[in-house]
Amino acid sequence: MRIGLLGGSFDPFHIGHEALIKGAINDGNVDCVIVIPSCRNPFKPGKTLSAAPYRYYMTNNAIASNRAFDGKVFVSDIEYSYPGISYTLTTIKEISKPNYIRTFLSSMGIDKELAYANHSFYWICGSDVLPSFEKWHEPEKILGLCGLLVASRPGDGIDIDSQKNRLAGIFGFEPNITEFPISGYVAASSDIRVTRDYSLVPDSVKDFIITNALYGDENPIDFVSADSAQDFYENAIKLYKYLGEKRLLHTLNVALLSCHYAHVFNPDLCDKALIAGELHDCAKELDEELQWEMAREISGDVFNHKKLIHSPAGALFAQQEFGVHDPSIIDAIMYHTTGRGGMEELDKYVYVADKLEPARTYADLTRERVLAEVNLDESIKLIIGNVKKKFESRGQDIHPLTFDFINDLGV
Repeated sequence: MRIGLLGGSFDPFHIGHEALIKGAINDGNVDCVIVIPSCRNPFKPGKTLSAAPYRYYMTNNAIASNRAFDGKVFVSDIEYSYPGISYTLTTIKEISKPNYIRTFLSSMGIDKELAYANHSFYWICGSDVLPSFEKWHEPEKILGLCGLLVASRPGDGIDIDSQKNRLAGIFGFEPNITEFPISGYVAASSDIRVTRDYSLVPDSVKDFIITNALYGDENPIDFVSADSAQDFYENAIKLYKYLGEKRLLHTLNVALLSCHYAHVFNPDLCDKALIAGELHDCAKELDEELQWEMAREISGDVFNHKKLIHSPAGALFAQQEFGVHDPSIIDAIMYHTTGRGGMEELDKYVYVADKLEPARTYADLTRERVLAEVNLDESIKLIIGNVKKKFESRGQDIHPLTFDFINDLGV
């Protein structure tokens, strides 16, 4: 098979990306396209991008919702499988390994005979990459593994033939560069993030952005140190292995909202709030028996219900797997389900963010969300009051830690 590879940040995935995919397929250059959202983009380090899982799931939703792409366009999470910067060369090497590509194509419904055949690979890109392609990481090795499938748009100002000759002079061989036309659409992810003109993205992407409150007036990542931002991004990539889509997106939303509350009420706690929020559910999808064992190890029998054990298990898992040893972060993870008497500020940020993150739609939370911006305790009183009513209506006992929390608040 002739396989096109389209890598990028996709923050967000937009109609320009769709046009690239359609153009490559419709011009007959490839049999299918694999879209590869980057984990660690070498050209956009620091706090520039949304966390990798946001961009992966957003892109996956866009491809899945486009019926014209059925059986022809797939999304790969290959970059989650190796450490370090997501260089194009590394990604091509990994995705083209026979064991990976055969298994991947088969899992996407490609006939086994086709999936196990010999494949040729083509890196899909816009013509704008050619003037600086020699500055990519080991570009000559990229050209040794695959061809470049270069989109041209009328008026883009790039003479592809002259660029091909220029690169041949640099590398000492004629690069395999094939031109294909695309129609019309010009869009830039960075502009969309600023203008929020969502007419330039598929409907599924617009829904994803709104549900998870991406690209708002503020970016909580701007409130934290470079080290904490880096930890947040790396933890997000690592969590992909342990949590499913819904839970992982929830944890990222809680992280950013916890950080927002810290910025509003005590900016000195932004770094801790970001990490505590991100890891509060880190153990929730581990094997249940393992969660019980971890919970008992760190807290004895304090947490005695299966719906609660992920909190202490998460406190231990955050230490063992994510290298977090700050006692205040560990406590915020430990008590995010029950609360406790004498709740610290950081505990409250995570507790409230867990209940009010933007994707939560189980009830009308408008009042709680408005209050949380000006008086966190008053918002907590509404939240915990509803918890109390739920337990009372079911005739269930309230956990002693929650009982102490309620008494502290005077609810």
